Amino acid sequence: MPGIDACLHEIMALPGARGAAIVDWTSGLALGTAGESPNGDHETTAAETAELARAAAEYPAFAPDAGPDAGPAPAPAGPATREAADDGKGPPVEDLIVTSRTGYHVLRFVETTFDSSVFLHLWLDRDTGNLALARLRLQQLAERLVLA
Repeated sequence: MPGIDACLHEIMALPGARGAAIVDWTSGLALGTAGESPNGDHETTAAETAELARAAAEYPAFAPDAGPDAGPAPAPAGPATREAADDGKGPPVEDLIVTSRTGYHVLRFVETTFDSSVFLHLWLDRDTGNLALARLRLQQLAERLVLA
């Protein structure tokens, strides 16, 4: 089970990976970073992607269980298995993909044993990356990631 540094190393080994981070979306702080940052500053990128993650996890359009009548939105957790989805304990959002002219940003929520709001952020080159492979690999890494 990889820790933060090993996880980032594995993410950066993906074809087309330009940069990666593990971000706490509650605080907007990067717990770890690797590679490049789209705007040249990993901390700014972490704060910006955290806002996007919060919006997706809290707005009813993306997370129906997080509507105004549902009470507080549950913290997004990691990959939802079919079993977790069936019992209602899965995350409101599994991952987000933002497509730009030159790349993809993939945010994958991580389930933790403690009450946390962490996601993996991968910046993937559009020409050399494989979005499907990246999504599958991020899912696997999110399931195995150990946060201590």
